[in-house]
Amino acid sequence: MSLQLDTLAYTNQLREIPPEQKLIFAIATLVISLSTHPLVQVLMALWMSVWTVIYARIPAGIYLRLLIVASFFWLTSLPALILNSVSVADLPNVLPDSWSGLTLGHYYVYISRSGYQQALAILTRALASVCCLYFLMLTVPFTEVLQTLRQLGFPVLLTELLLLMYRFIFILLKTATELWTAQQSRDGYRNWRTAMKSLALLIGQLLKRTLQQYSQFSVGLEARGFRGEFRVWHPRRYRPRARYLIEAIFGCVVLIAIELWRNAGIFTRI
Repeated sequence: MSLQLDTLAYTNQLREIPPEQKLIFAIATLVISLSTHPLVQVLMALWMSVWTVIYARIPAGIYLRLLIVASFFWLTSLPALILNSVSVADLPNVLPDSWSGLTLGHYYVYISRSGYQQALAILTRALASVCCLYFLMLTVPFTEVLQTLRQLGFPVLLTELLLLMYRFIFILLKTATELWTAQQSRDGYRNWRTAMKSLALLIGQLLKRTLQQYSQFSVGLEARGFRGEFRVWHPRRYRPRARYLIEAIFGCVVLIAIELWRNAGIFTRI
């Protein structure tokens, strides 16, 4: 999946737009997503999906799978947000907040109305933020992101660490795939007990082989005269398009205006 995402970043239809513009656009929309109400966040998620799927021509199936993976983390936190329990003696105090519940011994377990609203607010904020980050990840190659960060004045040490982490993600995935394939060919996952044993062996070998890969990578850098800074070359064949720039600015202004109008309506009612 990571190799496929990296390929999409190099072949999408927005490839010719300068990465500086896409990075600034992603950061601006992310800030709007984190500081607005759920209505604006839902509109932001839909708008960024249009940019990613329609403008950049990222396959909708891949994009939806990525959103499902991100939503899984929200689902894991859902029980902690909406489920609550109190002593039966305190039941009258929580009845206004209780949507539905049942008594288990001396405790009353219920679905919290405020927790449900909080879960929905977290979902819309997370979905809008993820759509902004996916737009950046699927339309700008990682090396160009780092190059843009350097131009904007980010510390070289930080960008070097990010590049190394990005490189070792591929090494880790390749090593894990090779080990898993070897175990599968030996019927290492035929039952639960054997699968747990194979998984433990895979994790141990994964750490060992990753360290070996790191050692070989370090030797290779020294052999090539590495002096403490990675330099990545890429041709700057970019063509800014006024249409996308105008649409990006107009869309952000409209979303901010909706947020201000909503706040003004709330203040008027108060």
